[in-house]
Amino acid sequence: MKSIDSRQNWTAHAVAIAVVCCWGCTFVNTKYLLMGGMLPWEIFVCRFLLAYIAIWTISPRRLLADNWKDEALMCLLGLTGGSLYFLAENEAIGITYVNNVSFIVCTAPLITVVLALFFLRGVRASWRLVVGSLLALLGVALVIFNGHFVLHLNPLGDWLALVAATSWAVYSILMKLVADRYSAVFITRKVFFYGLVTMAPMFAVQPWQFPLSGFLRPTIWMNILFLGFVASFACFALWSWAISRVGAIKTSNYVYLNPITTIIASTLFLNEPMTSMAWAGSLLILTGIYLANKAKDI
Repeated sequence: MKSIDSRQNWTAHAVAIAVVCCWGCTFVNTKYLLMGGMLPWEIFVCRFLLAYIAIWTISPRRLLADNWKDEALMCLLGLTGGSLYFLAENEAIGITYVNNVSFIVCTAPLITVVLALFFLRGVRASWRLVVGSLLALLGVALVIFNGHFVLHLNPLGDWLALVAATSWAVYSILMKLVADRYSAVFITRKVFFYGLVTMAPMFAVQPWQFPLSGFLRPTIWMNILFLGFVASFACFALWSWAISRVGAIKTSNYVYLNPITTIIASTLFLNEPMTSMAWAGSLLILTGIYLANKAKDI
């Protein structure tokens, strides 16, 4: 029985890595869509609506959670892991430097640890967790800044990036509260639904403007399909399952891999260089994640 559990845990770690690698590529997909004239919340609605329709093909017909308290948790998951996170991150990119946003958003695992220490029982910060997290964060800085350590401060944009990081950390903690009692598919469907519902008020501020004819362009519909079916439908369900197997903190540490996959995708598709500093940062990230995930009692 122990060997089966161990095998499932290793599978969960592999799944979490694959999901984060996929999410790291989405920055490139989103950039293409933004350059194509779509607004951040229009992109969000397209990807989450596609994912919501897709998940009904494999989801049980159950509509509500066991009680209204759990239903409220599902709504919070849709807000923190969906609308609030994506809106804050994309708005921050429009206001401040992408480097700032990428670095600040990658503090989400550290914020997750802090929140877990306060709100989850039995969580202790071992030296492996602390050292591993700090090494990974240093690696993120090397990858993102590529040796040019100039942080341009823009209070509003940087605060929005911090809101995005905190939002994802809260999402990870809340997910742990429901992951043991509901299936990953049910939770993911709820995240998509409440993400769409909580994003709706944005269209009262800025109505939809992207023309329907624009969806006929291959650059638009191909990137939306990837974001909707792969990065949302498949990845959110797999992420929920990984958290249920290995915990919110260990799973969240894989977020540090985001910059590596983003840099590689940018090199392949946007002709941006992969420097020696980026390689060194990638090695630090991998070392930090290894140490953090060797930590016990988290």
